[in-house]
Amino acid sequence: MPGLSCLWADFTTHEYAPHVHDAYVIATTVAGGAEFKSRGVVDHAETSRLLVFNPGEPHSGWMGASKRWRYRSFYLTDRAMMAICKGLGSERLPFFTRNALSDPDLSRRFLDLHRSMDEGTEPSKTRQLIYTSFARLFDRHSDAELPSKRAGKEPLIVRRTVEMLNEHYSQPVSLDDIADDLDVTPFHLIRVFTKQMGISPYAYLTQIRLKTACRHLKRGVSFAEAALAVGFYDQSALNKHFKKTYGITPSQFRNSCLS
Repeated sequence: MPGLSCLWADFTTHEYAPHVHDAYVIATTVAGGAEFKSRGVVDHAETSRLLVFNPGEPHSGWMGASKRWRYRSFYLTDRAMMAICKGLGSERLPFFTRNALSDPDLSRRFLDLHRSMDEGTEPSKTRQLIYTSFARLFDRHSDAELPSKRAGKEPLIVRRTVEMLNEHYSQPVSLDDIADDLDVTPFHLIRVFTKQMGISPYAYLTQIRLKTACRHLKRGVSFAEAALAVGFYDQSALNKHFKKTYGITPSQFRNSCLS
């Protein structure tokens, strides 16, 4: 996403002098903590809190009582933030009224999103995390007004999404493209699909890939070939999802089928 940058920091002595960014800053603490000053108030960064700064908002930071501060942060220009806003159905940039948000659930969500980007996870999963995380951030802690739910197209949205995921499971799947085809926002698609199906579009896509991988493994196809054939980015991704879903490894599954 043009205009979006990520930082993975591990500090023991660093001190930030008062400064500003020409971008939104969103930071979540992984371990330890720090102190910061913004809007004339000194506050704390810790694992249960999400830090948010608007563009051009002066702030400083230092270690305080903690001997180490490990955190992950996002920097979003107006262009990047507007792209997310449009994906949520909003045409206006948000303003955050507080810098330190005591919201453990949201902090964990942004940590998962950062790790997903850092690890090069499936793009459709990362995109889904972007929309769901920012929707909660906007709804809970900003002046942004997201559009209300539009009724009437739910069955079509679910049916068409299922069809597209089944047709293109072996390729990188774009939720944005599916949403454009249905004339809805990506976030609305994710919300409707998850409510109707009980799992998110990415989770549903993963199940399609796993079921198809099982058919390949039964025929004796190698693990790496099976993984790539169904759309996983490598064999380790197949192993991880397979074990999490079925409780056994792909090797154990194939051995049981071929014995």
